[in-house]
Amino acid sequence: MDGSTGSNVGIVFINLLYAAHSFFVLPDQEMDGSTSRSNVELYLPNYKMGKTLGIGSFGKVKIAEHALTGHKVAIKILNRRKVKNMDMEEKVRREIKILRLFMHPHIIRLYEVIETPTDIYVVMEYVKSGELFDYIVEKGRLQEDEARNFFQQIISGVEYCHRNMVVHRDLKPENLLLDSKCNVKIADFGLSNIMRDGHFLKTSCGSPNYAAPEVISGRLYAGPEVDVWSCGVILYALLCGTLPFDDENIPNLFKKIKGGIYTLPSHLSPGARDLIPRMLVVDPMKRMTIPEIRQHPWFQARLPRYLAVPPPDTVQQAKKIDEEILQEVIKMGFDRTQLVDSLRNRIQNDATVAYYLLLDNRFRVSSGYLGAEFQESMECGFNRMHPSEVVASPSPRITGGYMDCQGMGYKPQYPVERKWALGLQSRAHPREIMSEVLKALQELNVCWKKIGHYNMKCRWIASIPSHCEGMVKNPPLTNHFFVDESTIIENDGTIRSPNVVKFEVQLYKTRDEKYLLDLQRVQGPQFLFLDLCAAFLAQLRVL
Repeated sequence: MDGSTGSNVGIVFINLLYAAHSFFVLPDQEMDGSTSRSNVELYLPNYKMGKTLGIGSFGKVKIAEHALTGHKVAIKILNRRKVKNMDMEEKVRREIKILRLFMHPHIIRLYEVIETPTDIYVVMEYVKSGELFDYIVEKGRLQEDEARNFFQQIISGVEYCHRNMVVHRDLKPENLLLDSKCNVKIADFGLSNIMRDGHFLKTSCGSPNYAAPEVISGRLYAGPEVDVWSCGVILYALLCGTLPFDDENIPNLFKKIKGGIYTLPSHLSPGARDLIPRMLVVDPMKRMTIPEIRQHPWFQARLPRYLAVPPPDTVQQAKKIDEEILQEVIKMGFDRTQLVDSLRNRIQNDATVAYYLLLDNRFRVSSGYLGAEFQESMECGFNRMHPSEVVASPSPRITGGYMDCQGMGYKPQYPVERKWALGLQSRAHPREIMSEVLKALQELNVCWKKIGHYNMKCRWIASIPSHCEGMVKNPPLTNHFFVDESTIIENDGTIRSPNVVKFEVQLYKTRDEKYLLDLQRVQGPQFLFLDLCAAFLAQLRVL
């Protein structure tokens, strides 16, 4: 098959669409039988039900708003009788069991399950932007950077599943959802299974085009290797807009898969041409593993910091409680002791649902600023660092908005363990910290605009007195870092300067009662931003 063009992508994918989907979008209507509006309101008093998103053979999905937090959720309403008649009880129970266990930024979140005599209500994360499947159909083959970003997120989620002894077994673009910021959410764990040491799986499941040779052959398999094969097919689809193994005749399709017969388009980069064949190896014993994929140079390129290390498991995450979110939930009328106990023991109740909705949406709506990276940084720990200590790292670098300053003349005054840590830390009062930050910014002739009490958007023009509309304007001071005052005049007459740096300043509270100050570049030259950071550190008084 010639994969050098995405012209047949619509045909290739749409042929699989109707065979793979369990829910279809239809006009809003009520289910037959017991799922009436009054029943829904009776059993789900904490939710304001909205329109129907999809209707399937044994249930439907509705959008809803959580009354206490105001955040949107998706609620699957499954009719017990229809689930039983279609022999789908095990599939439903398995998916619920697995999703209750998982807490990962790239796996769909399950908040609570409410069971009644007639229905099962599964309250899940609302993912706004649809399926990766539709995204590929619309765009055709993706640019390598975009495809790599999706792939990195998928691998992170799959690795998390395997660490928790779960193999997905049905990875395909139809089961990869996209949120409003085009982040991947792995969904549909109905065909997943729990891996046990020394035990092998044999069930042939999943979509044929994405299934590994050992699966369609009915041979025994451990689990992770079949997900790696599916990830290889997905990566091929992202980069080529077509499938590596495709044939309308199923026996011919199986023959191609078992023989590993496919074509690598010439437009692929050398890195991609090296990675894909290592994943699509017919012999599962010789197939690449997730740790090996992580170490591949193509995967490592532009890898966000929060994906660079494996996330903590669910038990570890349950022990780490966000104090600010905790206080918000307590203000809703819940008891602190009971809430903390419920969170640590993974007990589902109204308080924990509110907590996790607030926690997830705080990171999700942070306009791309820190977000999951900050969540992961809390897991890395700052326990060994001293107040006001500047970060140490092996080399100067900006990654995902984080700044490491060693090599720029700012070294720790104390001996510290050499490990990644982020930002500046202090035990001073947050108002005192922000006061010192504003003084330092003023000294550097930086304009700022308050977004919140501890969050500001800033703009700095190297060596050029600025005119800041809607921002605090500081007295022009001499800047000694740059002398290039050249500007670029666009065709529409607007003047743009190559020396403009836009960045955000954010203060966070860490779990060990310290405060973390972080700067992130939004726009402008990276080296200019590094120099600004160095100047900012020089101006900043000891906190």
